[in-house]
Amino acid sequence: MFLPLSILLSEECGFSNLSPSRLVIGATKRRVVHIKRSVTKAEVNFVDSDEAKKLIAVEGYAVVDVRDKTQFERAHIKDCYHVPLFIQNNDNDLGTIIKRTVHNNFSGLFFGLPFTKPNPEFVQSVKSQFSSESKLLLVCQEGLRSTAAANKLEEAGYQNIACITSGLQSVKPGTFDAVGSTELQNAGKAGLIQIQGKISAVLGTVLICAFLFITFFPDQAEKLFQLAPTS
Repeated sequence: MFLPLSILLSEECGFSNLSPSRLVIGATKRRVVHIKRSVTKAEVNFVDSDEAKKLIAVEGYAVVDVRDKTQFERAHIKDCYHVPLFIQNNDNDLGTIIKRTVHNNFSGLFFGLPFTKPNPEFVQSVKSQFSSESKLLLVCQEGLRSTAAANKLEEAGYQNIACITSGLQSVKPGTFDAVGSTELQNAGKAGLIQIQGKISAVLGTVLICAFLFITFFPDQAEKLFQLAPTS
């Protein structure tokens, strides 16, 4: 017994319809499975100043100060490594000159902040001194630059990174052995704001003393007022 040609074709070639006029070739569907590889990413350990001190003394963390040169010179933790995340911007193109002039007349004048740019050699500078297995405590003044630096080093393969929450401005005096002309928490204060703060402190002291004098010695205070010249 001979089978019709349409049946033979459907069996051999996978046609889905036995009708010769409506032969459709059935395609074999292949399922592609995409395998996602999970990448282990280290988490930055945010600690307070007391916990940071234990990381240095007990677990052997090295301190890397990522602040600019001016703040570092005002005060820094003794025996730390200075690798700035931002460096002084001395470029002389027209756009930079304009920005630097505006900056120096406002932020530089009032807050004592230098005009900086990202340090292109930051990661490489750290790599030249520390292996990716090193334990690093990154510090800055407010905590923002150390967090940014931690992200860069994390992407470069460093696994043991810690930062001080809110930076050195939150450190209590005497927590770390410090080097410099001021306390660690005050290293970010400069410019007219610092002078204004000193003037305000002096005026506040004078006003408090005057108030106490009037309160406890009213008769003497009245005599002094009588001696004051009147317009």
